[in-house]
Amino acid sequence: MAGNDLGSLLGSLLGGGGGSGQSGGGILGSLLGALAAGQGGGAGGNGSNPLGGLLDMLTRSGLTDQTTSWVGTGENRAVSGAQIADALPDETLQKVAAEAGVSPRQAADEIAQSLPRAVDKLTPNGSLPQGSSLEEIIRRQQL
Repeated sequence: MAGNDLGSLLGSLLGGGGGSGQSGGGILGSLLGALAAGQGGGAGGNGSNPLGGLLDMLTRSGLTDQTTSWVGTGENRAVSGAQIADALPDETLQKVAAEAGVSPRQAADEIAQSLPRAVDKLTPNGSLPQGSSLEEIIRRQQL
């Protein structure tokens, strides 16, 4: 699945996002599309679900408290763009930034802004939904 398709789905789920034309769903869609395509440096460790793979990657990078709060039902803990940049493979962040037409730093900042809310919305019951693809998970959450 192309990052643009994921971006559209995430954009719909998140109410369109804000800021630049490619922020919110576009950045996250590009990121998850890159991870789903196997460009995420092994983030696919959670089956074929790129969201689970991304959360695993962030957890391995020391962001356990943040990712747990996003999936859980309590308050979402913030993450910084620098933390996102440190957690993601450089080539993935550069690809996402290029697709969005922003610098890697701007992409990391936008991901840091959007990701907690997106994960929270995709995990309304406090657990990562099971599914064979992110598209299926998002569509189920929109129903």
